[in-house]
Amino acid sequence: MINQRLEHKLLQKLSPQQIQLIKLLEVPIMELEQRIKKEIEENPVLEEGKKEDPEDIDSNSEEDETNEYDEEFSVDDYIEDEEVPTYKLKSNNYAENKDNMEGAYSESSSFREHMLSQLNLVKLKKLEKQIAEYIIGNIDDTGYLRREVEAIVDDLAFAQNIEVDEEQVEHSLKIIQNFEPSGIGARDLQECLLLQIKNKIKYNKKNKKILELTQTILEDYFDEFSKKHYQKIINKLNMDSENLKLVVEQVLKLNPKPGNAYTHRFKTNSQQITPDFILHEVNNEMVLNLNSSNVPPLYINSTYENMLKAYSEKKKKNNKKDKDTITFVKQKLDSAKWFIDAIRQRQNTLLLTMQAILRYQEKYFLSGDEINLRPMILKDIAKKTNLDISTISRVANSKYIQTQYGIFSLKFFFSEGIETQEGVEVSTREIKKILKIAIENENKKRPLTDEKLAKILQDKGYKIARRTVAKYREQMNILVARLRKEL
Repeated sequence: MINQRLEHKLLQKLSPQQIQLIKLLEVPIMELEQRIKKEIEENPVLEEGKKEDPEDIDSNSEEDETNEYDEEFSVDDYIEDEEVPTYKLKSNNYAENKDNMEGAYSESSSFREHMLSQLNLVKLKKLEKQIAEYIIGNIDDTGYLRREVEAIVDDLAFAQNIEVDEEQVEHSLKIIQNFEPSGIGARDLQECLLLQIKNKIKYNKKNKKILELTQTILEDYFDEFSKKHYQKIINKLNMDSENLKLVVEQVLKLNPKPGNAYTHRFKTNSQQITPDFILHEVNNEMVLNLNSSNVPPLYINSTYENMLKAYSEKKKKNNKKDKDTITFVKQKLDSAKWFIDAIRQRQNTLLLTMQAILRYQEKYFLSGDEINLRPMILKDIAKKTNLDISTISRVANSKYIQTQYGIFSLKFFFSEGIETQEGVEVSTREIKKILKIAIENENKKRPLTDEKLAKILQDKGYKIARRTVAKYREQMNILVARLRKEL
């Protein structure tokens, strides 16, 4: 049985202007520049640069102006009798994602080309070359082969209809492992380091004894070596600690990710950070400016406004062509006005948010010392600005500020707080800095454990547990005490 009833519902819907503003808030300065260019290309009503003063333009009679619109340009050029084709509303000068196309050649592509160029210099049978090419295609950007030999055999059989066995794949892999950079084509870290050491032994007559000892340790005691159980190695090989130090030095000279050296060399579009804000100190006062060097001023071409007025004032407005023309021009004018307003609101929101951060972290911006950073979360700035937390999050995301101490991400200034024994709330960044200093000054033969680091902090008045110390240490990419140990 179907029942019908009336219901009242309160729904919150975002207007097109609000959606546009939200999207613009998220993009950093460089992407904003591309976004503006795209809008100008798609909307003929929108112009960049300074709007000309009407007084500077030669005044003509109303009749001349009307003739100028009719002869030089007409909206009819964009309108057809039935409907507006999509291709006439878009500029075809650029691809839809021009920015991404500039970096279309990926790092890994160039790296593989380098590998294939070496392969072409080796005299191989057709089958050997096919196997080698497939292996190169499975080597990642760091230089490792992440596919099992058995799986490669199956891949060649099913994907390329090439019947081979594991021995043939291993043979082609060994050829690739002789390529530059040394260590390429390894299946794990141990094999990667061994390939490099064997290569050094082959071509380096000096330090041969230490190099051979390094090879032995990497082959037979890799687990103990990676866990820094040095005393076990000394006892098993009956060697002195000085020789083990030399072995460690040799291993530290090796590259655990040999492919990286080449992928960076072939990088075609290196990342460049352009700050969204610029902060200057003038007479001990901070002066904040938006970086608008790449953002052109925008205005609406008055030709279209006059044209819309002229069409609207026509006596006969029942013509379908005229109605389509009016609709088209009005849509473009509204879109241009919304876009200009959204850009203006974006700039105001960014400045309002950054000024609040500036006031909140004033001590830091004046001193540049991380210890002066106050605990600050999105909610704190949302309260100061009367903006929504999601808006603050969008502003902070992917935005940078240039200060006298360097360029920083806005996220850098946000951190949680922790209470001292005196009840004072301090930033977790302050805790991390103390931990970093303590670890840098520790005795590397007996590194500080997390328990000892927690005790140091507690002695300084910070209420903190060992597991919290471990969390902060991991966030700073600092190894556990056992792996920080040195001879």
